Amino acid sequence: MKLRPVVSTLLTAVLMGALTVPATRADAASLQEIAGFGSNPGNLRMFRYAPPGLEAGRPVVVALHGCTQSATAYDDEPGWVALAEREGFALVLPEQQSANNSSKCFNWFEQSDTARGSGEALSIKQMVDRTLSDLGSDAGRVFVTGLSAGGAMAAVMLASYPEVFAGGAIVAGLPYRCATSLMQAFSCQNPGVDLTPKQWGDKVRAATTPTRWPKVSIWHGTADYTVAYRNLTELMEQWTDVHSADQVADASETVNGATHRTYSDGAGTAVVETWSIPGMGHGQPVDPGTGADQCGVPAPYILDVNLCAAIHIARFWGIA
Repeated sequence: MKLRPVVSTLLTAVLMGALTVPATRADAASLQEIAGFGSNPGNLRMFRYAPPGLEAGRPVVVALHGCTQSATAYDDEPGWVALAEREGFALVLPEQQSANNSSKCFNWFEQSDTARGSGEALSIKQMVDRTLSDLGSDAGRVFVTGLSAGGAMAAVMLASYPEVFAGGAIVAGLPYRCATSLMQAFSCQNPGVDLTPKQWGDKVRAATTPTRWPKVSIWHGTADYTVAYRNLTELMEQWTDVHSADQVADASETVNGATHRTYSDGAGTAVVETWSIPGMGHGQPVDPGTGADQCGVPAPYILDVNLCAAIHIARFWGIA
């Protein structure tokens, strides 16, 4: 069993702004806990939601919660369950355990948990493998997203297992290998670390030899003082460089007050997008309602800003 120092509790105060654990919903019976999904070197728990009647050959979305949260606090709230039902895909929700990190943060800053073939990264990959086997899902349409520490861990998965994921989304997160220790993590979060695009890209390229690179959606609030807003730019620079794209947006638009920019590779394919939400603090954007562009339930770090991130992310991936 992995043990983390008590000082990791301090990281939560930086990552999520508080140490209050949201109450677990009593109506989360739709999530199924899966045991025996592999060697599980990261000592994580696996939860899954498969809509009734889900056919084989459908996509898989892995959704990673933030610090102090749980699988049941990151399924309905961001809108992923409703979207899975509407569009027909399986939802995998890894859950951190307090034995690994006292604040239930994924350990995105620990080298042993962020390298291919070890720790939490391998545990999450094993969850994907189990789901593909159980449900006959489409191995070419597997995606990963996460919030805060979960967003940073989503970046880990994209860098460590690029052949597994067709795309990812990093919400209020950080670049891959911005930190390789707890103390470095504080500087990465705020004020942030300024590297060149190539320096950032080299960190990803050093993780593995890819057969392809996933497309990446990046989301951040301009008033996020927990994980500094500049991390949106550093993430954009990292993933555009990985895709051999430049750092000048090929298209820009305003959607419900947010600035949306896309970056294309040499073939003209949009491989990176950024969403900048003015005035939003630390959290995932939602827009509660029943409209085609609406989703989510407001909760701690799930913020009603009249913009549903989950739907726009799924469209960028091509599964909605």
